[in-house]
Amino acid sequence: MTTETLAPKTTLNVELKILDDGIEAPSYAQPGDAGADLRTTVDFTLEPGERKLVPTGVAVALPFGTVGLIHPRSGLAAKHGITVVNAPGTIDAGYRGEISVCLLNTDKAKTMEFKRGDRIAQFVIQRIEIASFIQVEALSESVRGTGGFGSTGGFTAS
Repeated sequence: MTTETLAPKTTLNVELKILDDGIEAPSYAQPGDAGADLRTTVDFTLEPGERKLVPTGVAVALPFGTVGLIHPRSGLAAKHGITVVNAPGTIDAGYRGEISVCLLNTDKAKTMEFKRGDRIAQFVIQRIEIASFIQVEALSESVRGTGGFGSTGGFTAS
């Protein structure tokens, strides 16, 4: 069997509007990838510590019951320190505007240059639950209780 025969079938149709001629539609680099690559419509640089809102030239109509999540590209993050500021960014099903990505250069010394068409982030679409919030006087008990940040341990402070 080849990877192609193991690739999952498309399970969700998403309406896509290209807002900038010449920019590729979001696409999956390899069969089975969770994130579709988003590209920049502009040339730009990111100085050390600088953040910038970058247009992608696409808009989508996600079906109700789904969310689009904008994740950093692993190669950019691991090798160059380029991340998404509010990772993951959230694209709600009702949003119809252009998807923009807020990038941050976490490198302390290196300026990064990007050219129109470069892949800058990944777009992951997930099904979600819509909650019905029910106000109560007290919450049910749990083992953890009200223990917050770091309450379960897992590291040794030096």
